[in-house]
Amino acid sequence: MMTVELRYYTDPACIWSWGAEPTLRRLEWEFGDSVRAWPVMGGLARSYGPSYRDEEGRIGSGTDCFADLIAHWLYVTAETGMPCDPRLWTEAKITSTYPVCMAVIAAREQGAAAGMRYLRRAREALVVERRKLDHTEALVAEAGAAEIDVERFRIDLGSNAILEAFGADLDEARRIPEAARSAGAVRVTEGRERLTFPSAEFVAEDGSLHAVWGRRSYEAYREAALAAGATAEAERPPEPLDAIERFGRCATREVEELTARPRPVVEAELWALARDWRLKPVPALTGTLWELA
Repeated sequence: MMTVELRYYTDPACIWSWGAEPTLRRLEWEFGDSVRAWPVMGGLARSYGPSYRDEEGRIGSGTDCFADLIAHWLYVTAETGMPCDPRLWTEAKITSTYPVCMAVIAAREQGAAAGMRYLRRAREALVVERRKLDHTEALVAEAGAAEIDVERFRIDLGSNAILEAFGADLDEARRIPEAARSAGAVRVTEGRERLTFPSAEFVAEDGSLHAVWGRRSYEAYREAALAAGATAEAERPPEPLDAIERFGRCATREVEELTARPRPVVEAELWALARDWRLKPVPALTGTLWELA
């Protein structure tokens, strides 16, 4: 079976990328090992502060970029249905996203799947749990939950090789293909152009690229994956419990996307499983995540 590489352009603190997690998980369910996701770190913020500007969400348009970030996160969570807790930006402000980007790259040294697991763990820690992931010990503390070799991760995180790899990722995310520009998938952060996050390129066996520029539906990802030669493996959507056994902690919106059921039906099924002590609800400020009891 041919494996298609998915180059996924993102940043762990990107709230639109968190909103796209249901799409990624549905892609993984349907295509399985036929698609291998490779996270490319785009670096949203070298330094948050009074001079920080990101045209997306008008962040930095006022006197306080953190107030703008709170408003932006609340807007995106309303649009995507994925829960968040923007009190990160008042209680545990991260100074930069560069350290957590490099942490994902350090995890990626243990394989693409390890990088994606750490990326997911970092997203939850930032967006839902309000953890200050901008220094070494906090980043290392998340490695165990991502099921990667913690000691190797610590060593890699402090190496020059990771810094160089991050530089290469930044360059890649800032090289704007004409197709992406034509699709309007370009943003300006800290005075420099970058691809809209998330964006994706499916790399076929012959090297041809099938891209999804900017925020798109699951159908756009599926079409690009098939065009690159990926093979759909799952014959039907999972049941809610199956989804959580497969992926671990899931937001309600993710279960809705995975099961292809209306949200009221999904919520009723999830609470019934919680009543029967099979699932545990994990409250977030603007929603609920679910994990095995």
